[in-house]
Amino acid sequence: MTFTTETMQEILPLLQNSLHSQDSISFSVLNPDLSHGYAGKLVEVEGREYLYRGYKAWVDLAELLLCKMLTPKEEGSALVSLSFEKLERKDSFHIDSKSMKEEKYGVSSHFFEIHKMEEPAFFYYYHQALQNVKIATRKRILNLGINRGDEFKVIQKLLDVKEYKNSTFVGIDHSKSAIAYAKENFKETNIQFYAEDINEIDRLNLGKFDLLISIGTLQSPSINFKPFFMSLVQNILEKEGAIILGFPNSRWIAGELIYGAKAPNYAMSEMSLLFNDVIFCKKYLQQHKYRVTLTGKQYLFLTATKII
Repeated sequence: MTFTTETMQEILPLLQNSLHSQDSISFSVLNPDLSHGYAGKLVEVEGREYLYRGYKAWVDLAELLLCKMLTPKEEGSALVSLSFEKLERKDSFHIDSKSMKEEKYGVSSHFFEIHKMEEPAFFYYYHQALQNVKIATRKRILNLGINRGDEFKVIQKLLDVKEYKNSTFVGIDHSKSAIAYAKENFKETNIQFYAEDINEIDRLNLGKFDLLISIGTLQSPSINFKPFFMSLVQNILEKEGAIILGFPNSRWIAGELIYGAKAPNYAMSEMSLLFNDVIFCKKYLQQHKYRVTLTGKQYLFLTATKII
């Protein structure tokens, strides 16, 4: 199968139909290295017309089809062969069922295999958020849903030794095995980890913090999101504190970070619940005199700093 001047409206259903009965498909297209421009540009190569598309367009298409794009292979002087391989949808922490729900995120889970900071679209915006809150000025930092401590590791590398030692870090997660792992990897005395349900944070008597971080945790089914968030701002955050919240707009499937929030009872990505939570937080914080920014892609990062 070779695509030359076929439109995406023609290509997409052809590939969808092929994937109904096959675990992988291969097809030939114009080598993207032979031209440049926007997708759909008509170009002529060796006397034949093609609609140009860059590799990014083909990678995006593979993602939409829940496939992984394999390494392209040159096919003559003008074409490359692309192969899409179906992702194994069962290979995902989203459908894990553990006898102890807290260990859905433990060291033996699918979730623990994920290294968010190695995904450029995650790391870039998290790093940007840390810069926005002026991380070097934050002395008491709380992370809700810390798991093995990836967010703290980035901060550790970002600060100089003196700044790092002069800050206090507290991480809470309900997975006992993840917290045990974090304790083994952070031996410093200025870091504390608690294996607790964050709904019970008040009984820990931790005091207040000038930076609150929570990535993909506050939307957990066990948390009554809106009242819990308001309580955090009122009771846990210092008067001039800052917040970094990460809202998942993606799914993790078979080693791939797939764009788009998945809502119950919808076959496609449906983001109403996501934006409802994001806009609620934004409006609430603005009402309390915070400057709020929203960035990101696969994860939306809400960053809030007090207007002084």
